[in-house]
Amino acid sequence: MTDMIEHAKRALGLVDLTNLNDDCTAADISKLTGRTVTDHGSVAAVCVWPRFVAQAAQELTGTGVKVATVVNFPEGGEDTEAVLAETKQALADGADEIDLVMPYKAFCAGRKGFAEEQIIRVKAAIPEPALLKVILETGEIKDPLLIHAASNIAIGAGADFIKTSTGKVAVNATLEAAEIMLTAIEEARRDNAERVIGFKPAGGIRTAEDAAAYLALADKIMGQNWVSAHTFRFGASGLLDALISTIEGQEIVDHSHHGY
Repeated sequence: MTDMIEHAKRALGLVDLTNLNDDCTAADISKLTGRTVTDHGSVAAVCVWPRFVAQAAQELTGTGVKVATVVNFPEGGEDTEAVLAETKQALADGADEIDLVMPYKAFCAGRKGFAEEQIIRVKAAIPEPALLKVILETGEIKDPLLIHAASNIAIGAGADFIKTSTGKVAVNATLEAAEIMLTAIEEARRDNAERVIGFKPAGGIRTAEDAAAYLALADKIMGQNWVSAHTFRFGASGLLDALISTIEGQEIVDHSHHGY
């Protein structure tokens, strides 16, 4: 159990505490931001719909917790101009991080250049130090070779992180997809040691045991000292409560009724 407490403490600071429920309200966002700083440390970020960025940014002022939002979400559509407008507005509202759904349907249909171009253009609209996380939607891509190719395209197009899933489809984060994506990151690091590319599993990660499995995989592929909030995030809603319960040695009750 002691080991699991250590894993939970390590994972807590890597959480992108998420509410992307369709019925999310301003009150829900206040509840979310109110949970970010715990007795055991702060989460890395909140991840909210674009319409709530300004509110979250205001409520988190001075906490050090970042505000992430989603664009082209969850469909991964092809209207790049609309995605760019959404991105610029989110940044103006105070977003620190943009989680872009890659146009994965176009990619799977063989239009890799289109997917690449959209990522390049969105990246160009994001000034440093703001980050671009690219969601591949691995559960819909399915094929391991295509997941690897999508990882490479996103990395080559300037992604600061690659993320498994929206949390809105049947299959979200899996250790199999994580292994492929982390391997692509490790290969990119061999080519350019200076460039930092992070990894974010999202969707269905609910327990300290789940989190520990992903951290162990990252340690195996990337090395023991690689994982930090600069390189690794969990996209989750119910995970934080589970981690706190584990750290405090309490029974874990899964309150998450939502898919994310």
